[in-house]
Amino acid sequence: MPIYEFVCLACEERFDQLLPMSASDPSCPSCGALRVRRHFSVIAGLTGTASSSSSSASSGCGCGGACACGR
Repeated sequence: MPIYEFVCLACEERFDQLLPMSASDPSCPSCGALRVRRHFSVIAGLTGTASSSSSSASSGCGCGGACACGR
């Protein structure tokens, strides 16, 4: 199941949700609007690359050190 990023077309809130491709779009958690735009999450695309390409598991970062979490 892919992780999707959504942008509410009413209040511009951004949120993520794990959904099957065939699922209907959720409502905005901030304002409840049903008009949202679905995008594949960039994080979903990077996760496979970061975990398979580096041996920096000792960095303490969940994504192999390729994020801005400061670890």
